Formats: sequence, structure tokens, C-alpha cells
Amino acid sequence: MAAALAPVGRVLLRDQALTRIRAAIVSGDLAPGAVVKDAELADRLGLSVAPVRAALARLVDEGLVEAKPQSHTRVTPLRPGQVRDAAVVVRAMHELAAREAAGQVTDGDVAAMRAANGRFAAAVDAGDLDAALAADDDLHAVLLARAGNTALTATVERFTPAIRRLERARFAAAHGRESVVLHDRLIAACAVADVDAAVATTTAIWTALLSELEETRDDAG
Repeated sequence: MAAALAPVGRVLLRDQALTRIRAAIVSGDLAPGAVVKDAELADRLGLSVAPVRAALARLVDEGLVEAKPQSHTRVTPLRPGQVRDAAVVVRAMHELAAREAAGQVTDGDVAAMRAANGRFAAAVDAGDLDAALAADDDLHAVLLARAGNTALTATVERFTPAIRRLERARFAAAHGRESVVLHDRLIAACAVADVDAAVATTTAIWTALLSELEETRDDAG
């Protein structure tokens, strides 16, 4: 009986606040460097301050928010070095997922990946960045699930938010169509259980994102 009565409301509200604030940061609604105040965010979200503070603490851990005691809490500025570090880790995890999963995907997995890439292509063409990101996640999630490595999945979830703003920039540009082609190549490799080709294509997908980062760094310089 005690377990059934355990409070869960605050945790759920924290998760809701986390999702909304993270989305606002990734979309640019909360711009890089913008100072954020928990009371103001709570008012905008229609929540109490407690779950918003908990959400901000999680976003600090994800690298999307930075807090200085007795000073300020702000959206983390785009720092190419930090984004690159996160992207390199995410690339390695997806390469591992491809290596562990590509040889054992089912026909259903391949169909799910093709459907996700179809949604991705349509979203890129329509300029719907939220839908493009969701479809991209769905496609790669097939291999993550098939790999069945919880540590791998947790690492991807931990570091992906740090590169989301860069992914939005890539999918908003002409490079989005290049991702469609690379996805098709990955799916084709998985369909014939060609593990080496699947890993190599996964590397190409994430190296393209890193190349985008280098272009961003050059423009800033």
C-alpha cells in the first residue's frame, strides 16, 4: 500500500518542464546566452517554481544551461568545442549500435527505418525542423533498440541534447537532403546485414554533422 501512495506528481511536472524548456532552447526561443529565471519560466509554463528548478538542474547536467551561484542561470552559448566533444561521443555510440544491430535487424526494423526516412525527407522539404528531428530520432532508435545496450542508449540520450541546435541548423539547410541519401544508404546496408557498410555509413552521417560544426566555427572566426 505504501508504494501505491508514493508521490509522483512533482516528478511528472519536472519532466514536463524539462521537455518544454529543452525544446525552447533547441528551437532558439530561448536564445544562446539568454538569462533564465525560474520564476519567470514557471509563470510562462503555468507551473510552480519547484519542478522548473529541477528541470533547469537537469539541463545544466545536459550542458544546455549553465548556472553560476549568486550570479545567473543562462542558456549555454554555442561553444563549438563543447558541441564537437558531444558529437564525437554520439557518433561513437551510433557506430557501436550499427555494429551490434545491423546484422540482426528484422524486416519490420527495415520497414520502420524506411518509413522514418520518408517522414524525415518530407519534413526537410517542408522546413518542419521539429518533425525532421523526430523522424531522425525514430530512424536511429531502431538500431539502438535492436542493439539492446542500455548503457549505449543512456549515453546517446545524455549527450544528444548538446548537439540538437547544430542538427536543426543542418536540417534547415540544403544539407538536409544529403542526410536523406545517407539514411537510405544505411537502410540498404541493414537490409542485407552488411555490418561494415552500416558502420561506415553511420560514421559518414555523423562526420557530416561534425563538418557542419567546422563550417560554423570557420564562419564565426
